[in-house]
Amino acid sequence: AYADAPPTPDEYRKLGTRIVELHPITLAQNARTSGGGNVTLVPAQAITVGPVETWKAEKVSIWHAGTHDNPLGQRLTALMISKGIADSAVPMSLLADHPNVQFNYFRGGLGSCEVEMH
Repeated sequence: AYADAPPTPDEYRKLGTRIVELHPITLAQNARTSGGGNVTLVPAQAITVGPVETWKAEKVSIWHAGTHDNPLGQRLTALMISKGIADSAVPMSLLADHPNVQFNYFRGGLGSCEVEMH
């Protein structure tokens, strides 16, 4: 999460592996999938590999498990990457500039965009 505007795409691409504070929405999503619905059981920080390391990869393979994932987010990132729309407010969309990105989905469709708590 960014207190102000997110960094520009060029600034973001310079970020390496680091510890980040998770956005409250990310905490809620993680509580839904792995915290038994309890936000207090979800760590507030995470380690991210960062775009510097990602861009060194010959191929980026994105895996969407489907279960418990955000169908709108899956659609949004796939659309942005496939159409070349790179915006650091949606960090995964910066992969639009990577020459070899492959999406993998573990279910037949992307499901509905309904809000659910599991």
